Amino acid sequence: MNAADSIPLSGPLSDSQKAALLTLLADEDPGVYRPIREALISRGPEVTTWLRRHRLSHDPLLRRRTQEIIRHFERQEADDRFLAFCLNQGEELDLEAGAWLLAQTVYPDINVAGYQALLDQFADQLGNRIQNLSQPEDLLPAINGYLFEELGFCGNEENYYDPENSYLNRVLDRRTGNPINLSLVYILVTRRLRLPVAGIGLPGHFICRYQTSAAEVYIDPFGRGKLLSKSDCIQYLLQGNYSLREDYLAPTTPRRMLLRICGNLHQIYDHLGHKSEVTRLQRYLVALSSR
Repeated sequence: MNAADSIPLSGPLSDSQKAALLTLLADEDPGVYRPIREALISRGPEVTTWLRRHRLSHDPLLRRRTQEIIRHFERQEADDRFLAFCLNQGEELDLEAGAWLLAQTVYPDINVAGYQALLDQFADQLGNRIQNLSQPEDLLPAINGYLFEELGFCGNEENYYDPENSYLNRVLDRRTGNPINLSLVYILVTRRLRLPVAGIGLPGHFICRYQTSAAEVYIDPFGRGKLLSKSDCIQYLLQGNYSLREDYLAPTTPRRMLLRICGNLHQIYDHLGHKSEVTRLQRYLVALSSR
């Protein structure tokens, strides 16, 4: 008889049953632990109310396995929140809120307020440096010097398909990422300064555009802020054998940008063979494509 068979599927657990389960959770035999874990998960998130006190157990194995089960439910809850956000928000959704909700599906215990404060700090420091600059030929090099030289943000060329390149918290932690998420950082910082910067979803690449009535300049955050003209972007399309569609150089809506971030992650997880993550991202893609 499997040890998990003795766990009732519903109803409260007695103190003796909880004590027995904790002993089995700390068993070094994975063949004992796995069915106990699945049986506990099948009871639903209510088990976390009494498991939480053991997150700091002196037994490292019990501590780790308790944390794994709690994290499972935290990720499940974050998954539900992000799906609801995708289904209920419109084309001009709050991109920053969406990025944090997506990050919490993998890192449920991140301090979102702390990361937002970090972005605020970046914007405050940058604002002091550019307050007397108005012309793009002065303004944009100052922004890029701060973000890419002083703070050290750069494209992750060595491990381009690392999933962490697509989660905003990890991009801020490591100061590296893929084109769309480095563009996201660029947008979130400049938005705080009320600068006219938008995301541009080129096929195969993602950049930003600074545009006023007198100027139009494209910025490549993955390329450490390299400045591009519209002609440069057209040349990129021609060299890549892409059609010269007007929408390629039009600002990407927040919903389309979040969809593209999730699309990139879906492809990455599929390439890595992470089937459960592929399924998770597929649900997000369907929800974001539903409008």
